[in-house]
Amino acid sequence: MKRLLSVFEPFVLMLLGTVLLATLLPARGGFASFAGMLADAGIVLLFFLHGAKLSREAIWTGLRNWPLHLAVLASTFVLFPLLGLALIYLPGLDPSFALGLMFLTLLPSTVQSSIAFTAIARGNVAAAICSASFSNLLGIVLTPALVAMLMRVDGGAGVSLASVEGILLQLLAPFVAGHLLRPWIGGFVGRHKTLLTIVDRGSILLVVYTAFGAAVVEGLWSRVSPGDLGQLMLLCLLLLGVILAATFVIARLMRLSPEDAIVLQFCGSKKSLASGVPMAGVLFPAAQVGVILLPVMLFHQVQLIACAMLARHYGERAATTEPGPDL
Repeated sequence: MKRLLSVFEPFVLMLLGTVLLATLLPARGGFASFAGMLADAGIVLLFFLHGAKLSREAIWTGLRNWPLHLAVLASTFVLFPLLGLALIYLPGLDPSFALGLMFLTLLPSTVQSSIAFTAIARGNVAAAICSASFSNLLGIVLTPALVAMLMRVDGGAGVSLASVEGILLQLLAPFVAGHLLRPWIGGFVGRHKTLLTIVDRGSILLVVYTAFGAAVVEGLWSRVSPGDLGQLMLLCLLLLGVILAATFVIARLMRLSPEDAIVLQFCGSKKSLASGVPMAGVLFPAAQVGVILLPVMLFHQVQLIACAMLARHYGERAATTEPGPDL
């Protein structure tokens, strides 16, 4: 019982509190725009600080780790879709929810939360940046292609260049800028590790509040019955549990180091709400978008809370020099 209660550390409680706050007091109007800009600023700062923290040698090591990157991509764009195909044939599942679950499994990995949780867990941050960024960039092409092949969506499907520009300007550019300034600010960042922790966790909370609040404003809770919500939540938990177990086994079979095994779990088990929302608006009729996105939003919350617990656990194990990930 003591161990069960210990997972509810302040950060996990803050995540739950943020979801409750977004439900009761979602950001609206001008404040919603301000909150969104604040979340974007937090993400930019996160990548800037990680760029300043990482050495050139660590970055090259991350880029050369191609077996790990391929494993993350296989988990995201092969294993996940196969699980989605299995889920949609479950008896008693509403066709609209089945469509949303299938779309969820075709999305790319998240970037900011994957890297933040990898950092908290003391994993290979350089490799996480590479793997998550590769997944997000490839998802711009692969997700619409997989939707067209596996979901039989009528009509054309296209994605604007805004997603590519967002990754380049909001994620990669700050990282490069921070790294270029490393000779001058790297020592300061290294001496103030608490600053990175605050930015890591703060950026996640801001993204959760803005994303979930936007769904609430659009009438999320008026469209779904408690039974529907419970069914979707169980399926999201099942999906996450299977993928976390699978990435754990794959890491063992590949004989990955503890730091790389953490990357595979956190980058290979995530699905991006930030990518899913604009893609759904392009790929599906407006009347279907809300219901299709519901599994994505639920999975987003489940993965953040579950991975916060895992990241804390792995970080404590690393601090005491115990072995790496152990589910």
